[in-house]
Amino acid sequence: MDTLELTPVRRVAGTVKLPGSKSISNRVLLLAALAEGETVIHGLLDADDTRVMLRALSTLGVRCGADRVAGVAGCFPVRQAELALGNAGTAFRPLTAALAVCGGEYRLAGSARMHERPIADLVDALRRIGARIDYLGVEGYPPLAIHASRMSLERPVRVRGEVSSQFVSALLMALPLAGGQARLEIEGELISRPYVEITLELMRRFGVDVARDGERAFVVPRGGYASPGMLQVEGDASSASYFMAAGALGGGPVRIEGVGRDSIQGDMRFTEVLERMGVAVRVGADFVETRNPGRVLRPIDMDLNHIPDAAMTAAVLALFAQGPSTLRNIASWRVKETDRLAAMATELRKLGARVEEGADSLRIEPPGRVATDVAIDTYDDHRMAMCFSLVALGGVPVRINDPACVAKTFPEYFATLAQLVAK
Repeated sequence: MDTLELTPVRRVAGTVKLPGSKSISNRVLLLAALAEGETVIHGLLDADDTRVMLRALSTLGVRCGADRVAGVAGCFPVRQAELALGNAGTAFRPLTAALAVCGGEYRLAGSARMHERPIADLVDALRRIGARIDYLGVEGYPPLAIHASRMSLERPVRVRGEVSSQFVSALLMALPLAGGQARLEIEGELISRPYVEITLELMRRFGVDVARDGERAFVVPRGGYASPGMLQVEGDASSASYFMAAGALGGGPVRIEGVGRDSIQGDMRFTEVLERMGVAVRVGADFVETRNPGRVLRPIDMDLNHIPDAAMTAAVLALFAQGPSTLRNIASWRVKETDRLAAMATELRKLGARVEEGADSLRIEPPGRVATDVAIDTYDDHRMAMCFSLVALGGVPVRINDPACVAKTFPEYFATLAQLVAK
């Protein structure tokens, strides 16, 4: 296993230009593929997850590349295919819904971890409107076989909202192709709601305006997508959280360009976490700047359901806070690239923290002195690697196992972080 040695950093300052948002990139690729007309895309993320989506769309008969997609004006022309989708949830879940609605014979498989990530709620919702989907392994989990079927939208489409917002987004993007107006109802709490807002905004840009009916229902009109002609992918707000935190731990100022006040991403609310911890934050239309000259961090007790990815960054900052912190309502961590609740608790304990792991929470009591030269396991999870790299900015040497896992969303992460180290 490759290991990256990170030496203690005394101070960070500088400017970072973010790569494109993964969440926006893969949604835009799918919507552009289904739309009428060609879409020119600026700022598309170039990373493993978007490459997975591009390969899948090409296999399905879409002419696409890193900067433009020629839409097929409806369902995919290739009606039979086998797709290997790795561990890209933003590809696997939306393609499952789109292929089930459009009809055809498809097999979808992924990595070993993807085959451990539940998909039953999405499959059940699709089956209730007529989809024919079989599990090829363990019931409730990928891989899947999708068969040609006839959709019926006479009754509302219902899906549970408390496991993954990606199921809701997948259905929203697929339903305009189902042959009629559809009503989508959410059962239970809808977690990670800001990610659904991204989906709705991008659908609007492609000509489909979804109406709300209260807090837990959406009315999806019948009709196809139309290319907006050109679309700019904004920077990745989840990735921005690491550099915002860099300014908190390393003094700063750190300026992050590519997201700001005009962002459609919910993870921009990580700025609220930093402000609660005592960090100075300045937000412009398309930038964020953080600084913390005193390097003092206040503890927090916060519900972070709305920013599940950026909440991981808060967990590492809690290691350096002036008292115990509690992160609440983060159960969705358990069905990500790894069980992030368990993984985060394990790695924080290695560094000396006392951690109480709840079903949907973490209580983190920082040590008097953070343990040095600890080897952090990353569980083939890009966010574990990026989060724990921040330990070095707290003045503590740390080793990151399998650092190449950041290629999933940010191949140049460590090089970008190194640019901020003040000489």
